[in-house]
Amino acid sequence: MESIPYDKRSGKIWFNGKTVDWSDANVHVLNHGLHYASCVFEGERVYDGEIFKLAEHTERLFYSAKRMGIKVPYSQNEINDACKTIVKVQKIQNGYVRPVIWRGSEMMAISAQKNKIHVAIATWEWGSYFDPKLKLKGIKLNISSWRRPNPNSIPWDTKAAGLYMICTLSKHEAESKGYTDSLMLDHEGNIAEATGANIFFKDEKGALHTPTPDSFLDGITRREVIKIAKNKGIKVIQRKIQPKEMEKFAGCFLTGTAAEITPVSQINDYNFKICDLITDLNDSYQALVRKKIAA
Repeated sequence: MESIPYDKRSGKIWFNGKTVDWSDANVHVLNHGLHYASCVFEGERVYDGEIFKLAEHTERLFYSAKRMGIKVPYSQNEINDACKTIVKVQKIQNGYVRPVIWRGSEMMAISAQKNKIHVAIATWEWGSYFDPKLKLKGIKLNISSWRRPNPNSIPWDTKAAGLYMICTLSKHEAESKGYTDSLMLDHEGNIAEATGANIFFKDEKGALHTPTPDSFLDGITRREVIKIAKNKGIKVIQRKIQPKEMEKFAGCFLTGTAAEITPVSQINDYNFKICDLITDLNDSYQALVRKKIAA
């Protein structure tokens, strides 16, 4: 299924309040979301037929829209119901859900005060974000030449489409050098995040260190992993982390809705071990999302 282009797939998509054929969920080439990135979205996981943390994702979607000056023509409950409906219609058991909101085609200039707001929700079966074989060994990251911008310059705490331009550039840069993903620094040169996931480090004493999310998205999975760790008595320290500190860390992993918990074995010349703590956190996270009793 992954080899089939997304515009060539079959099934149904929720589009502006209606369930339409996959091939009919189209927009005109002249739309504000495409040209000016006035678009917000979410990425949600389906486990055993249910969307994990749906309410939290929808709440963040509406927050992103508000920050972008977009008034969503539906309530949060209506979007939640629509997400559940399309998952059932598509008979998704383990997959991904993508709600997206964008400005339409009424005005084609910087200003878009009169543009209609469109909403669509698609879902498809989907497994691991990273190659499962690589996840077992730990993925390798480079350090991107691109940085997360100053938070005064962007709506940094949203999932707005325009914020992902440098993520794509960083990901392509990493792949061209033989890496799986890229570590991005913030505007001050501190460690920020990967291209689509938050990052954690384990020190020699067993404590976790993770960057303070003051210029990048505080992920829903990130928050859940912090809760799991604290429930296990693991100390979690949120702070500014400089790249040179990586030489002192024993372990490293990424977190995200797509990435889940993904071990990292290398960042540039820094090497990390896939330790028992990371494996245990992953087991507990998988138990949580599949509604089993976490260890």
